[in-house]
Amino acid sequence: MALVTLKEALAQAEAGGYAVPAINVHSLEVLPAVLQVAAEERSPVILQFTEGTLKFCGYDNVRVLAGHLARVTPVPVVLHQDHGASYEVAVRAIQAGFSSVMIDASHLPLEENIAATRKVVELAHACGVSVEAELGRVPGQEEEVVVSEAEATYTDPAEAARFVAETGVDALAVAVGTVHGFYKWEPKLAHDRIAAIREAVRIPLVLHGGSGVPDAEVQRAIQLGIRKVNVSTEGKYAWAQALRQSLADQPGEFDPRPLLTPALKAVQEVVRAKIRMVGSHGKA
Repeated sequence: MALVTLKEALAQAEAGGYAVPAINVHSLEVLPAVLQVAAEERSPVILQFTEGTLKFCGYDNVRVLAGHLARVTPVPVVLHQDHGASYEVAVRAIQAGFSSVMIDASHLPLEENIAATRKVVELAHACGVSVEAELGRVPGQEEEVVVSEAEATYTDPAEAARFVAETGVDALAVAVGTVHGFYKWEPKLAHDRIAAIREAVRIPLVLHGGSGVPDAEVQRAIQLGIRKVNVSTEGKYAWAQALRQSLADQPGEFDPRPLLTPALKAVQEVVRAKIRMVGSHGKA
């Protein structure tokens, strides 16, 4: 299949009452591993790249490889630029062939967040590209984006209604109790807040910081309107742990293939579990 937009993928999820897993990809060899699982599970999937990862992998490398793999993978694939800090980041991702971008101006006052988001939406929609934005502040660190616990704020439903109306954004990332990175406590989502935001806006909601949240918490959030669940930390951690073990088990090995294979399989196990948890298996 060809790449699809985030709006298209989430519209199908809305109709089916499930969420689409959004997997952060941090190196090129992980790309085919993730798509293999999506194909086996017959699940739509969102491949996410932060600005830092795009610099590491190379915009053109991602464009060529992801574009080719999307065409030969028999499930809907969204190529999504995650946590873009500026208009310029969105422009470069759109030029690189991404079907979806995120502008994260959540650190700005509401008026400035609206203005920055609207500018990206106007450009992206003119190019047939979807836009995700964030309102409220999710604590933790995602690449260069660092939010302390003191700075964290839940998304306000009334502000969300205004934000969506004035920006025309396609999906809204909300702050409802998750964090970026590892949790220091047992995660518990503000389900009443999710329900109130969903009542205030009629676009798909996005859950950032999906790694480490109990399945039951996420599944309840999906019932209330979450349609995209981001997963980054769990995949990275599984990859690193498996690679460390692989190096320890094969001290004389220097061929990357046998060393990296267990790490890629570990990522695949995480992806498969998330696909089944969010209910997207068999939906493609």
